[in-house]
Amino acid sequence: MGNRLSKIYTRTGDDGSTGLGDGSRIGKDSLRVTAYGTVDEANSALGMVLAELEDGSQPRIVQVLTRVQHQLFDLGGELCIPGMALIEQADIDALEADLDFFNDPLPPLKNFILPSGGRAASACHLARTITRRAERDCVALSRIESVRGEAIRFLNRLSDLLFVLARVLARATGHGEVLWQREQRSNPERPVGQNPPVQIQPVQIQPVQIQPGQIQPDQNLPDQNLPDQIPRDQMGSE
Repeated sequence: MGNRLSKIYTRTGDDGSTGLGDGSRIGKDSLRVTAYGTVDEANSALGMVLAELEDGSQPRIVQVLTRVQHQLFDLGGELCIPGMALIEQADIDALEADLDFFNDPLPPLKNFILPSGGRAASACHLARTITRRAERDCVALSRIESVRGEAIRFLNRLSDLLFVLARVLARATGHGEVLWQREQRSNPERPVGQNPPVQIQPVQIQPVQIQPGQIQPDQNLPDQNLPDQIPRDQMGSE
């Protein structure tokens, strides 16, 4: 294991293929590679959530998500090696226990919430949506190849847990949950995101008489000796 990453690039995938854990090679655009690639993406998104919690305010959430990161790494290995079994029912049971622990104190939702509520909660929502996509990718793979039900159920419960944790974090950080205001779309008197109309006053333009061969200077400019070139630092960008 210690020598596997001794060299980062190998050039063996330049033809659009990649090696699975069992030594076989497969196209990088295959459903199996897509599935474990999305699991890796979800794991990276969890890292962003943990980065928002470095202040030590949520030790229980940090403990749970750190454990989940290891489990997602196991799940990626399971999907990378056909026939391998790494995710167990006990892992799913643990997620369900975490769900009950964090969800029970929350008030029932009477409406949908927007993926918002501060940086930590928003990062959690992003991880949730990527986890949902990982679940869909695994289901798509299961249509043509064998995928264990434990893998799909694990991702399903994890996305549910991340939804609940996003609610917890939105409340804990003081931002609160942003409810979807459905009535604003059906009420024309309360348009969403529309600024009040701007009143534009007409401008009177005075004609300027220019004699042939004569350029009239602009009376509003105190200095007509303008430079031929404008310095780059005054142009905004190069």
